[in-house]
Amino acid sequence: MLEYLRNAADKPLAKVLMFILIFSFVGWGAAEWIFGGATRDTTLINVGDADISVQQFNNERSNQLSAMTKEEQRAAYTDPAKAKALTDSVMGKITVNQLELNRVKDLGLVVSEKRIVDEIKSDKQFQLNGDFSPWLFQMFVEGSGASEQDIANAIRIDLSRKMIVNITDTQLSVPQFAIDAAYNARYAKRGVNYATVKFADYKIAEPNDEQLRAYYEQNPHIVPETRSVSYVFVAADMNKPDVYDEKFKTAQQIEDMIISGDSMKSAADKYNAKYVTIKDIERGDKLSDKILSDDLVAKLFSMESGTESELLELRDGFVILRVDDVVAQHNAEFDDVKKSLVAGWKKSEQRKQAYIDANEQLIAVKRGEQIKNSKSVEITRTEGAPLSVLTAAFAGHDGDNVLTEDSDAFYIVSIGKNTMPAADKNKKESLRKELETLSKRFVVDDYTQFLKREYPVRVNQKTFDRFIAK
Repeated sequence: MLEYLRNAADKPLAKVLMFILIFSFVGWGAAEWIFGGATRDTTLINVGDADISVQQFNNERSNQLSAMTKEEQRAAYTDPAKAKALTDSVMGKITVNQLELNRVKDLGLVVSEKRIVDEIKSDKQFQLNGDFSPWLFQMFVEGSGASEQDIANAIRIDLSRKMIVNITDTQLSVPQFAIDAAYNARYAKRGVNYATVKFADYKIAEPNDEQLRAYYEQNPHIVPETRSVSYVFVAADMNKPDVYDEKFKTAQQIEDMIISGDSMKSAADKYNAKYVTIKDIERGDKLSDKILSDDLVAKLFSMESGTESELLELRDGFVILRVDDVVAQHNAEFDDVKKSLVAGWKKSEQRKQAYIDANEQLIAVKRGEQIKNSKSVEITRTEGAPLSVLTAAFAGHDGDNVLTEDSDAFYIVSIGKNTMPAADKNKKESLRKELETLSKRFVVDDYTQFLKREYPVRVNQKTFDRFIAK
């Protein structure tokens, strides 16, 4: 056809066909500019001078979902905490991958075509009787829906990243003295002699108002800040440019009415938008409202009372927030919490009595007397006695006498001698592997932080809210 056009460029029919072709391509490009780039920025994360798109996020999310069980997949869709954990995992993975690719580029590392071919030929899924099978590979290409070049590019990216990952994958050798020290610290035992003085053993009479007031002055009940908020929401299919433009215009008209002094409710009613008010929200509340995500609640707590937010884009529409009222953090009125103070006052008085008796016993022990009603045990760092006794015993020295406190008792503790553990080859080998894994993890974390300093990471919050946030 092009040859015909060249040979008959002066003929009327050819000119018409050329005009149609030119107009089609120009119109196509203009439409993409008008409906695509102008209204739909799909850049999710900037990593240095590289961009990560929403499509890359979705691809990695699909990969992680496919590796889950059906129960885990169901939880990822229905449990907000699990959904957020999945999103965080995907964001972290694609960010680290791009950090590594940026480093590959700066270091000038290259994966040759021969290396890619060798990688494909060595893949067992493409082998038949131990040899590479072009037929199996072609079946894979056709089944994947990707081209051979797409597969080659994916392998190139993976091999490039491994060049960087291998920098931190060196086997680290932990010195024997470090293994021995860790082994002795973990498995050593100590003899202790301790007695328990429980708070509950002391009987306390009912308090009067004066005692409760004095207790309340020292232990005030804090009422956290609460906010009453409202919002207008304009639902929209953000992936359809014509719908996006129409609803964006509606949202702007609502915003103009609010700025002009109209109430949010009247503005919402005029344009059939959703209007919601919520009373007494506390910072960090998990709301059942599907619009007010954690990020939007945090934004509401950064605003002044009586103010509206700018027009915000979400994944499925536009929203304008308002803080209607703020009740600042304050001390509760005594009469409102009087009954709830009684239990706390009684325990405080029991603790005072228990401390006096426990301290007197400690003084007696330091004078050389035996601990009354004591228990002699051999303990490790994790078992054999209450946690506060374990902590005190291994923090002190042989012969020390100490007083330590738990949530409901005091303990008078006499610390005995350390008993070093017998050498256990298997346990030491297991500990060596554990320490090597920890050391490698520290190196990887340090290198990742270095990459983040070299290639600053910035999340496009507008795109995240629109396409990713729930």
